[in-house]
Amino acid sequence: MQWTIDLIFQQAAAGLALGSIYVLLAVGLTLIFGLLNVVNFSHGAFYMLGAYLGFVTLEYTQSFTAAIVVAALGGAAIGGLFERFLIRRLYGKGIDYPLLLTFGAAYVIVDAVRMIFGREGVHVDTPDALSEVIDLGFGLLPGYRLFLIGLCLGLVLLLWLLLERTRWGLIIRAGAQDGTIIRILGIDISRVWLMAFSLGSGLAALSGILAAPMRGVHPDMGSAILVDAFVVTVVGGMGSLSGAVLAGLLIGMVVSFVTLLAPEFQELSIYVLMTLMLLARPQGLLGRRGALG
Repeated sequence: MQWTIDLIFQQAAAGLALGSIYVLLAVGLTLIFGLLNVVNFSHGAFYMLGAYLGFVTLEYTQSFTAAIVVAALGGAAIGGLFERFLIRRLYGKGIDYPLLLTFGAAYVIVDAVRMIFGREGVHVDTPDALSEVIDLGFGLLPGYRLFLIGLCLGLVLLLWLLLERTRWGLIIRAGAQDGTIIRILGIDISRVWLMAFSLGSGLAALSGILAAPMRGVHPDMGSAILVDAFVVTVVGGMGSLSGAVLAGLLIGMVVSFVTLLAPEFQELSIYVLMTLMLLARPQGLLGRRGALG
């Protein structure tokens, strides 16, 4: 294999596109853990649910934009109901109870989807407008991957502005430090929890439909990527949003280049990276336990 600038560029672009999916998924997972201290094992199920919501919308509307909107809003709405009527009952009873609940809920959601859509997967085509290969002058890049990278950067910027420049973001960051202070100030912390869980679930669902044209849609699609998302949050630092962004892009790049050099070690590479990180820096790249960094 001959290394060329074009080859390196294309692998880097593929890594950034994959990393964009990791970032959206891990940011949602980190947001829920950082604020609610809930290790959400149902996050992969919401990722899968978003892909199916988008698929159904696409069948009826033939619009990928509508599929993205419905997947994100639908995932957020279902996540909000999940937090309001199930998770909230277990706050203050230890970290194990919400963990077990989300673990069981993931199986329920996956089985429900299997009953409705069957065990076989479905296919989602790349939107026609994004199916072209774009010549950037120093390399060729599939339009859909360029779209993924741009959308991820835009969403991360919006999320940063939301958390750092709005009153709601200030309340979330304060609540992550100490929920008692929020209550003393007269703010309904349960509404903050609801909105945070909805936002995290919506991001998971959004990443599911965005990954669909590249990875396909099937009921078990959330299981494998949930493990990857946990690796990203560990490498970035549990509870750190900026760490999740950095780690997501880093792991996407590592997977992409290992796939090129030694495809058989693709899955192993992220666990090796996590192990090295835990040995060298147990708190992760930017982690501060229980804080939104």
